Amino acid sequence: MAVCVAVIAKDNYPLYIRTIAVDNELKFHYTVHTSLDVVEEKISSVAKNTADLRELYLGLLYPTEDYKVYGYVTNTKVKFVIVVESSNTVLRDNEIRSMFRKLHNAYVDMFCNPFYNHGDVISSRSFGEVVNGMMVQD
Repeated sequence: MAVCVAVIAKDNYPLYIRTIAVDNELKFHYTVHTSLDVVEEKISSVAKNTADLRELYLGLLYPTEDYKVYGYVTNTKVKFVIVVESSNTVLRDNEIRSMFRKLHNAYVDMFCNPFYNHGDVISSRSFGEVVNGMMVQD
């Protein structure tokens, strides 16, 4: 399962970042921030090849020694980043896609709340519960 889940706004500022280990939180912030360059590169290459963006799942953005970083972008250019441990060989590509679909559905449910202001940091309890369900449990 995931060790870090992040939701990044259209303008590339974090709306939500949740990590497993609090002591490595800064490392995951850096990992998510560096992945945005790869996300932008993939979005622009897809936009050049096709007229519209149909495939929301970006796949593996980049692997590091300890982690694999996956990306997903919505039609409104909100980006989801999930970081998993490289040692986790059980997770397949379709399971990562399923995690992103679940995260996207939770984001849409949270966004439909009339009390949520577009662009604010996400503080929804139900969204947090969905993210906690994706995280690695010790």
